[in-house]
Amino acid sequence: MPDRAPQPVDRQLPTDEARDLISLVRDIAQREIAPKAAEEEDAGHFPRELFSLLSESGLLGLPYDSEYGGGDQPYEVYLQVLEELSMARLTVGLGVSVHTLASYALAAHGTKEQRTEHLPAMLGGGLLGGYCLSEPASGSDAASLRTRAVRDGDDWVINGTKAWITHGGIADFYTVMARTGEEGPRGVTAFLVPGDAEGLSAAAPEKKMGMKGSPTAQIHLDGVRVSDDRRIGEEGQGFSIALAALDGGRLGIAACAIGLAQAALDEALRYAGERRQFGKPIADFQGLRFMLADMATQIEAGRALYLSAARLRDAGRPFSKQAAMAKLHCTDTAMRVTTDAVQILGGYGYTADFPVERFMREAKVLQIVEGTNQIQRMVIARHLAGPEGR
Repeated sequence: MPDRAPQPVDRQLPTDEARDLISLVRDIAQREIAPKAAEEEDAGHFPRELFSLLSESGLLGLPYDSEYGGGDQPYEVYLQVLEELSMARLTVGLGVSVHTLASYALAAHGTKEQRTEHLPAMLGGGLLGGYCLSEPASGSDAASLRTRAVRDGDDWVINGTKAWITHGGIADFYTVMARTGEEGPRGVTAFLVPGDAEGLSAAAPEKKMGMKGSPTAQIHLDGVRVSDDRRIGEEGQGFSIALAALDGGRLGIAACAIGLAQAALDEALRYAGERRQFGKPIADFQGLRFMLADMATQIEAGRALYLSAARLRDAGRPFSKQAAMAKLHCTDTAMRVTTDAVQILGGYGYTADFPVERFMREAKVLQIVEGTNQIQRMVIARHLAGPEGR
């Protein structure tokens, strides 16, 4: 019987530097992340020490400018790093994606002075970020947010509540979208808020179906005062900054989803090669072989889709439609593949003794975060057929 042990993903990488980077990430994933993943997820432990290691290794600022502590890596490479991390533990891969999302506003729209002052610590100085757009009453309809920032001399005073914040309560900084003007998207401005700002507090973490090691919490801003030099971009530009950040963030979620799906397929292949019924490995039964073939095909298609979108981004071309397509397809794929992996393992797949049970629970959230998959379909349709009600 041929060896069915999972092999590393055969990646198409643009440079020797990128190949060395992936080798480094795989080593960290195998030695430092994967061995403790199940135990720490079950205990709800957030591995802050791993993020310190990732920061020291230059992995928290990969797509940003090396002048400010980044890695100068194209998205094509950065996303494959996220996939490798997510294969070992989704909490880590998604955490890096969220940190990158939180750093985007300053990296892309901050002044030279702002970037020089803040980015080195954010990208390679051990800090961890959170992204604050959603609110209890404004999730998919993010432009209706109610958190308000009022000018007071050279400062802004921010009041409101943000919801569903990854790293809520543990982040060192938050990129906060707050209303400074009229209703709707034109009245929103972006701010860089320190995690220890007076008046900022976090609610108890949400009790979630999966990703229990990744804290998700509401953030309360009660008279939080920040100086005007922490305003990012122009007044009223915040919503366009938020949407641009989400385009890249959706590619991050797509890559994380494919990493999770790949981990589920690898576990299903391992089990199917070892489990014997009716005198032979269950991997020799055609019905199961077809399931594995479909799982692998969906994963490869998802990987190709997110990489295609990443290459458009790297070339400076529009990629919003493709980012929405990648997020939609890859997260739906993760849900299908993890569900099929549970089925292949049968009763064992439904127990916490095997990781596919956790993978299936974790996959569900990827269809929701950073724009539900129903929202992604709306975004894609607008690109294809124009705005609704024209």
